[in-house]
Amino acid sequence: MEDVFFDGWAGLARTLVVGVMAYVVLIVFLRISGKRTLSKMNAFDLIVTVALGSTLATVLLSKDVALAEGALAFAVLIGLQFIVTWSSVRARWVRRLVTGEPRLLYYQGRLLPQALLGARVTVDEIEAAVRSSGMANLAQAASVILETDGSFSVIKRQDGQIATVPVGVAGPQDE
Repeated sequence: MEDVFFDGWAGLARTLVVGVMAYVVLIVFLRISGKRTLSKMNAFDLIVTVALGSTLATVLLSKDVALAEGALAFAVLIGLQFIVTWSSVRARWVRRLVTGEPRLLYYQGRLLPQALLGARVTVDEIEAAVRSSGMANLAQAASVILETDGSFSVIKRQDGQIATVPVGVAGPQDE
């Protein structure tokens, strides 16, 4: 039962040494791969970030995983992230597969029911996004867009201007 609280100095020393070394390896790999690796621009990026954290924890706490195996796991995850992001910048179909596209949820005074259902978004969430943008109600908004990172963009209605579909977003006719 005493192993639950303290299993000996060797285990603590291993955690300290491997922890410092794994941390250094991860930082070096992340610096080499660039800033895009840890950005949380979409669900794919978040998954890679969580996987890196999980790998670091496994290397730190599991005596069955050697530092070299952990370093290789970091390299694989970061390498795949690099390949996917490099490809998504060059091929639209890869970008659409990985990140999706922004979705217009509200446009010119009307909610788009099919878009709301497809995005699994409620009217309450749309109204909250409008309030967060400093507007009192939906009537003050020209459009509300669900972005690829899961955030909402709210475009304020401009009196006297012709409303257009925001750049890069499919219009209501695409529903």
